[in-house]
Amino acid sequence: MHAYKTGKRTPQYSLEFKVKAVLWSHEPHRSVKEVAEVLDILPFILSRWCRECRDGE
Repeated sequence: MHAYKTGKRTPQYSLEFKVKAVLWSHEPHRSVKEVAEVLDILPFILSRWCRECRDGE
């Protein structure tokens, strides 16, 4: 049996966008929360991108 779909779609971000967001969040005077708010993404998503970048994914 097929799962029901809600019609919601998760936004897809380019690798370039993710890398720029991670680099921006690593600047000394910026926080993950602040960068996430400016980019209109959830802080946990940016944190995940930072972890993936650190782990080389």
